[in-house]
Amino acid sequence: MHLEPFELHRPTSVEEAAGLARTHAGRCDFLAGGTDLLPNYKMHINLRPHLISLDRVGEMTHREGGRVGAMTRLAELERDAAFARDYPGVAEAARQVATPLVRASATVGGNLLVETRCFFFNQSQFWRASLGFCLKADGDRCHVVPQKAVCYATFSGDLAPALMVVGAEVEVAGPDGRRRFPVGALYDAAGDGIRRVTLAPGEVVVAVHLPAEARGRPSGYAKLRARPSFDFPELGVAVALSRDGDRLAALRVATGGLEPHPREFDAITARYVGEPLSPERLDALAAEVQAAVRPVHNTAYPPDYRKRMTGVFVRRTVERLWSGGTAA
Repeated sequence: MHLEPFELHRPTSVEEAAGLARTHAGRCDFLAGGTDLLPNYKMHINLRPHLISLDRVGEMTHREGGRVGAMTRLAELERDAAFARDYPGVAEAARQVATPLVRASATVGGNLLVETRCFFFNQSQFWRASLGFCLKADGDRCHVVPQKAVCYATFSGDLAPALMVVGAEVEVAGPDGRRRFPVGALYDAAGDGIRRVTLAPGEVVVAVHLPAEARGRPSGYAKLRARPSFDFPELGVAVALSRDGDRLAALRVATGGLEPHPREFDAITARYVGEPLSPERLDALAAEVQAAVRPVHNTAYPPDYRKRMTGVFVRRTVERLWSGGTAA
């Protein structure tokens, strides 16, 4: 495997990066840590002739209080004991991304925008050519659910569900200025494995903002993967809660690794707030979330197993946080 030639741009400001993206619209990618993008380029997947590196944009590496620059390395969050106390679920998710070597390069923004994955997509050019390629790269049909309209590649980030349950917001900048919105709104629930985010052309993720009111709230992240030392999630479950005696005062649940975008389940969890969390109600909560998810057969584990394990992971994570357990 080798990299094809490309032109590397190294802007020093957010505005310059957005301007370059506008100039090379449709022919460029933003380069953060490169831990996912460059391996895909080596396999000749969706190549672009221009790469806009963000490593010199100081605003995007800056971190202060609840503001985390998009170019913050995951290893930095992993090592920060104060951050782990304030936002334990986000720190727990960061610690479970790939390997220490990858986390030394991988970034917060890169993990939020990591490419969706599928075993018909994440293969060498020779392998993909033998099958006639796929809808997501070079072909015109999906091999997971055979048709030519929808890509079923799966969201493969870890941070998004953990950020969603604590109410974090994402800040983006582009040709039309800046805007902030909830992390969950970064993903297009009506899209698919190709059309997966709501960013406008030329927009770049600048930072994530974690709310002060979520600081110290019990939160956690649990991840299912074939090789715990390395793999992308087959399933990720994030939970944040607070209690008032024996009653739930607040509860949020989100999942990743199952569908083309991460999902929140506020409509389900709202029915459990204000009530005691008995074993029976915990089982019912886990069953409702499990019934709602729709994994397909495009990763190492079969979809029925990932679906069943969703309920198991929801139950375990809520139970751990309810009893005061710390991050695993």
